[in-house]
Amino acid sequence: MTTRVVVKTGSVLRAAEDGVVLFRHADGGEPPAFAEVAKALGPAFRQALKACGFEGKPAHVALVHTMGRLPARVVVVAGLGPRESTTSERVRQAAARAAQRARDAGCERLAFDLNVKGLDPGETARACAEGALLGLYRFTGYKTERGDDRREVRHLTLLATEGGLAAARAGARRGEIIADGVNQARELGNLPSNAVTPTHIAERARTLARAHGFACEVIDRKGMERLKMGALLGVARGSLEPPKLIILRYDGARPPRGRAARSRPAAVKPIALVGKTITFDSGGISLKPADKMEQMKSDMLGGAGVLAAMAAAAQLELPVSVVGLLPATENMPSGTAIKPGDVVTAFSGTTIEVVNTDAEGRLVLADALAYAIKRYQPRVILDVATLTGACSVALGQHAIGLLGTDPALIERVKRSADASGERVWQLPLWDDYYEQIKSDVADLKNTGGRPAGTITAAAFLSRFVGSTPWAHLDIAGTMWSDETRHYVSKGATGAGVRVLIQFLIDAAGRA
Repeated sequence: MTTRVVVKTGSVLRAAEDGVVLFRHADGGEPPAFAEVAKALGPAFRQALKACGFEGKPAHVALVHTMGRLPARVVVVAGLGPRESTTSERVRQAAARAAQRARDAGCERLAFDLNVKGLDPGETARACAEGALLGLYRFTGYKTERGDDRREVRHLTLLATEGGLAAARAGARRGEIIADGVNQARELGNLPSNAVTPTHIAERARTLARAHGFACEVIDRKGMERLKMGALLGVARGSLEPPKLIILRYDGARPPRGRAARSRPAAVKPIALVGKTITFDSGGISLKPADKMEQMKSDMLGGAGVLAAMAAAAQLELPVSVVGLLPATENMPSGTAIKPGDVVTAFSGTTIEVVNTDAEGRLVLADALAYAIKRYQPRVILDVATLTGACSVALGQHAIGLLGTDPALIERVKRSADASGERVWQLPLWDDYYEQIKSDVADLKNTGGRPAGTITAAAFLSRFVGSTPWAHLDIAGTMWSDETRHYVSKGATGAGVRVLIQFLIDAAGRA
């Protein structure tokens, strides 16, 4: 379902949409539109809010019928909490809850008043568009009997002031592109693995590249063999599905031609993004427990996030160069599967003792990271991966694990996360942890055991990035939700996408 977003000037009193949304603070802060609606609807409006216990708390919403006194059928009031703590994230969550409540009431067209004290029109419009579109997402592709699921909000109108119209339009477009990227990643993560194979991901990448004007290259099994990618090929050995190394290149920072080019470098070093793309993870010979194994169809969400970030960079026409790599395969048990105790030789020449075949993500990432650095010499490299269950134990579903080798890059990722509304939490990468991944028979072993599992996995990856500034995002705890929370959907969440896109936006601002 595609929801159209329009930004224009206007008043909620004259809005002809099915429903209008007003924001209100917990300490009585009311925008002008709120007072105007209260006057038009009479005392019954405030009485209805009081009856349902509405106090303006964060993400609390109340719906009031207008009884024909306004063109809109219903008014949805969404709480933002105290005025002094107003943030884009509060607006994002409130917009999501308001859009969901309006949809449940049968609204197909919805208008938002953008007057929020403490935020500029661009911030408010981006948060409204982003929150509403993320909150409205549902995975229904395989439903044959949908019932209330057929209700959809198909049109969002954001009402700005004349002076804030240009900023609101720019912010809304950015929010719309970001939300679309997250929802596309969610869709890939929710689809079953018999539909989303490495070949399907490669075709999706080619389609996006054609649609948005960037380059796509796919390396197949024979190509990997020529490159001696023993780690990636080792994981792929157990599956009948052919592996793919998908490479996307967006050149938004090409040096200009002519006289101006003399002051610019001959080539612009790209930002490299690498996403784990295991389209189904059984654990291989080290078989996972049956409980919740069906969620392992979403073990490709790191790669889906890189796809989304590449598409967003092109749509936003960011003046940066980005290369995205998706090492895609299944991890399956079979007579040809890699076994515990086997030794593989990675693309970098490093030998790896595979002590646990369920620690496969770091193997495919090792080859992709090393290849990205050798071929593209990126200025920085970020990877995003549903890598370790240990990250879920450490941080739950509320934060992405963040590790890396470059303090300045880590701080940039933190700032991008704060601006995007996603949470990251840095874990240490001290030298002591490298002792756990030393092997008696090879250069490294692919797991350091249960203690500090998230950290030792990152320590393993760091061996394949050399001196290039590198950051690692472990989304294993945040990639799936068993319930809907404001704009976080049930099922695949698209975690990490907003951080990656915001990082590219911020990098464009530094260019």
